[in-house]
Amino acid sequence: MTVFTNLFVLGAAAGDGKLPVNLGDIIFQLVAFLILLALLRKFAFGPLMGIMKQREEHISNEITAAEQNHQEAKKLADEQREFMKNARVEATQLIENAKKLGDEQKEGIIQAAREEANRLKESAKKEIVQEKEQAVTALREQVASLSVLIASKVIEKELSQADQEKLINEYIQEVGEGR
Repeated sequence: MTVFTNLFVLGAAAGDGKLPVNLGDIIFQLVAFLILLALLRKFAFGPLMGIMKQREEHISNEITAAEQNHQEAKKLADEQREFMKNARVEATQLIENAKKLGDEQKEGIIQAAREEANRLKESAKKEIVQEKEQAVTALREQVASLSVLIASKVIEKELSQADQEKLINEYIQEVGEGR
């Protein structure tokens, strides 16, 4: 205590006695403050600064992760836009191809129908010609048989069988040329 007392006396002498300053108290408080500061630094500021550093790193990592997520989301959005654009183009092409195919099929069906109609028309014409020829042949046979019957009654067997056939054939030729 003598050191503190001496300091107090020195402090009192330096201040001309107006303010009693205890230099010992100042030094004691200064040493206590320095010890407190060292203890705080070791036990409080160190862990607190570590926690603050960890928090800073965590926030930094979160910001980085958020930026990466934002970039990925932006990239995915761009990919989705591009995909939608391609899908629209592809859909348009499919619609155009379907229209072309429909038009081609329509033309094919119309052409096939025309060909079938022409074929049926030609077939009908051939059938008509055949039916006409059959009718003419049947008519000739009936005319021949009727003319033989009439001639046989008219001539009453004056002609021979060969003369009758010759007469019938001549008559058939005249009928055929007259048509």
